[in-house]
Amino acid sequence: MTINLVTPLASGDAADTAARLMAQELSKLLGQAVVVVNRPGAGGSLGTQSVIHAPKDGYTMLYAQNSPLTIRRVTDPDSANYDPLKDLTPLALATRSPSVLVVRKDAPFKTFQEMVEYARKNPGAVRIGNAGPGSVGDVSVQLISAATDSQMISVSYKGAAPAITDLLGGHIDAVILALGAVSAHMRSGSLRGLAISSKFPEFPDIPTLGQLGFKQEIQGVWFGLFMPAGVPKNVVDTVLPALEKVVRNPDIAAKLQPMGIMQEWNPAAKLAEEISSEYSSVKKVLASAEKKKS
Repeated sequence: MTINLVTPLASGDAADTAARLMAQELSKLLGQAVVVVNRPGAGGSLGTQSVIHAPKDGYTMLYAQNSPLTIRRVTDPDSANYDPLKDLTPLALATRSPSVLVVRKDAPFKTFQEMVEYARKNPGAVRIGNAGPGSVGDVSVQLISAATDSQMISVSYKGAAPAITDLLGGHIDAVILALGAVSAHMRSGSLRGLAISSKFPEFPDIPTLGQLGFKQEIQGVWFGLFMPAGVPKNVVDTVLPALEKVVRNPDIAAKLQPMGIMQEWNPAAKLAEEISSEYSSVKKVLASAEKKKS
């Protein structure tokens, strides 16, 4: 039988490419076909739900980002009405991608501090695009506003591409997206990074908020591997060694790094800790943001 590796993203996304590279290698190690199935929609909730309700036979896996697993459970509990630690079987954390705050090369502010000063003097004037409501970028805008005591506006799009188009066209002032979505524009010089969620080798000069003296970092992007809850333990035990080899594969790592993606194998217990911690953190950030609005 074919193993379906569901990713709740559209085909062609950098993370979709990562899933396909891993699926190819996993097919070799397991000796059976592993096919990537794209099920985008509702910020990743649709694809996640499809795996939750899939047969518990080990032939359906999920490769999902943190947005539907943590953030959307806070921002849109009607569509993300599940608990990934109860309704799914966490297998491992697989990859990370820093989120980066970028502006056009001709932006009036050259540093993060200059952008904050401008936003404080002009409340609501700085408009920051992101990949959609409840995305990592959406939460990060609210986090930055709270951390800097400023009023920056989150502008949500249906994906990264239209947000970048509007930024380059001068319709918004910045975007916060996964590094892979904007790295080509950064290499060309058309976009400049002001802050990043975690350091990345190719862009060592972009500071984190921690380096700039703030207590909270911009939200980063990570992807975990899951099966439906209730999958037999012997099935999980069979798949896990192969998954670890795939995630630790240096050839795959070399192909992913130019896309802003870093492989990071962390077992199920660590993945569960990350989900719980991030869910609590997002709840606090958004609750604080709502208090300031009122």
